[in-house]
Amino acid sequence: ENTENPPEIPHFLNRPPHPVFPIPRQTGWRPQMPCYLIHTQPETHNVIRANLERAPLFTGIIEGTGPRYCPSIEDKIVRFAHKESHQLFLEPEGWQTTEVYVQGANTSLPEDTQWAMIRSIPALRNAEIMRIGYAIEYDYVPPDQLHAWLETKHVEGLFHAGQINGTTGYEEAGAQGLMAGLNAALKVQGRPPLTIGRDQGYIGVLIDDLVTMEHTEPYRQMTSRAEYRLLLRQDNADLRLTPLGYRAGLVSRARYDAVEAKRQAIAAEIERLEKTNLSGSNGTAEQLAAFGLSPARNGINARQLLRRPEVDYRVINAVAPPPAPLLPGVAEQVSIETKFEGYIAKQLQQIERLKRLENKPIPPDFNYQSIAGLRNEARQKLSHFKPATVGQAGRIAGVNPADISILLVHLERQKAKS
Repeated sequence: ENTENPPEIPHFLNRPPHPVFPIPRQTGWRPQMPCYLIHTQPETHNVIRANLERAPLFTGIIEGTGPRYCPSIEDKIVRFAHKESHQLFLEPEGWQTTEVYVQGANTSLPEDTQWAMIRSIPALRNAEIMRIGYAIEYDYVPPDQLHAWLETKHVEGLFHAGQINGTTGYEEAGAQGLMAGLNAALKVQGRPPLTIGRDQGYIGVLIDDLVTMEHTEPYRQMTSRAEYRLLLRQDNADLRLTPLGYRAGLVSRARYDAVEAKRQAIAAEIERLEKTNLSGSNGTAEQLAAFGLSPARNGINARQLLRRPEVDYRVINAVAPPPAPLLPGVAEQVSIETKFEGYIAKQLQQIERLKRLENKPIPPDFNYQSIAGLRNEARQKLSHFKPATVGQAGRIAGVNPADISILLVHLERQKAKS
């Protein structure tokens, strides 16, 4: 509390906010509250260095490996001793409070040191600390003991979610909570569990990585972990996930219908653009020139024009306007699908090829010890992780393509015998 206006430029959210899922009744947004970027000072670093022997993270009281991408402020001062300052973000806690969260200053230092550290920063000279920072060390359950729907393999009906599975908190923990709660409810109802594929959502990437890989530090979800990230965009999250949510009972019929209407509108607009031929005789060249664009060659359609990197929907609305205003998000989707069509098609082809293996089931009691020709490391890893599909087996560290080929042969033999 009582922060002074920092001399830095405030950082705002997207204007207007870009909801990932449609909010039909949302007609307006409150003015956005900014975050502020501030920096630590040499005095801040001196205070921290003088008290390192009092920090549990450095005294050995806490021995566990912390999250790689969320180092404490004292860890940053030690690891990057050559840096004269570090960024901190002041994040308002909400509309109804004067509290501000200091992002980037998480710490295990004692209370008196925290007061000195915070007040060494010009923007926080008069700040009051509402809650002292602290560090915790907790146990976790190795997530290879879980099915892909987050039910434990050894205790039926027991579901695990969150940091107990070895992840960091916040989004990773929340995503698991959603899936574990959903699948627990489906189990009570006698319905099959819901899993999200790696090509369907980042939740699918997160859980698949957890249950098929070995982990030596807290797992953090990043876009780089997804091989199909061109398809896993925020702008198409509603199109990807709403049908799954609707079938599971999480999404209302009204919201489902709204998303399907958007899907149909996208397809209709793409078809319209492909059927709209442009020629120089109808003033197209003059309209393009008004946007500083070179003329379109005769015989191309409006979608081919939209493929040009410098062409957006302002241009399309001028040279080939739709007969009626498009639904929210439709123009953005049409533009993205048009400009990245070749890359998206290539990724979809990769997915189709891999799905033949990805979805090929492996019996839960499959005996890997009986497979001749399988390397010992692969046999041990497969017996330990017990992958549910050939796709999962291929992502286990220590299992190579040759092992998968041998596994496929034996699965086919077993299928023929049955």
